[in-house]
Amino acid sequence: MISVLSMLCACTPQGDPQIPAEGFTDDFEREDLGDVWHNTGGRYRIQNGWLNIQGARNRPLWLRRRLPRDVRVEFDVRSESPQGDIKVEIFGDGSSRATSESYTATSYVVVFGGWNNSLNIIARMDEHADDRAVGPRRPVEPGRTYRMKIERIGDTITAYVDGEELVSLSDPDPLEGRGHDHFAFNDWEADLWFDNLRITPL
Repeated sequence: MISVLSMLCACTPQGDPQIPAEGFTDDFEREDLGDVWHNTGGRYRIQNGWLNIQGARNRPLWLRRRLPRDVRVEFDVRSESPQGDIKVEIFGDGSSRATSESYTATSYVVVFGGWNNSLNIIARMDEHADDRAVGPRRPVEPGRTYRMKIERIGDTITAYVDGEELVSLSDPDPLEGRGHDHFAFNDWEADLWFDNLRITPL
């Protein structure tokens, strides 16, 4: 029984505080990630006030805060790689990571400029599945800083770039509650830079 409970606790972190009504921000104006982030094994670092990721290969950086049911997540981001491939996870378990080349998330996966800068998607756990939502073609311009926003209201998640809708997914069986209440930055191989994270309960 103890081993089963240990596995459950390892899969879904306990004790992370809820994001308060006034929201959460991180401007990365420090040297180290600190205790508010859980690195599952990627090369994450802070440099010149930006969070940098490269070659994480689906080992996310999870925020140790629980998301509200309906929420707005905003951040600045740029890719210094021609393949674009800006990736985040939302409503995951706070600890999952790839242990092989194949990876099925516990979250919704939002990708801007994925698959060699050809697709913009929101996927329910499996970014390669046929049920993912695909938005209009809009490639990521290397070196350009974008303001991204992701909102969930009711059963619909929508991603925006610089105020314009990128892609939207309606899920009749939404990921919510224990095991689906964390946010993460993620990456495959691209050189990504994130800043000015703001999370607002809706």
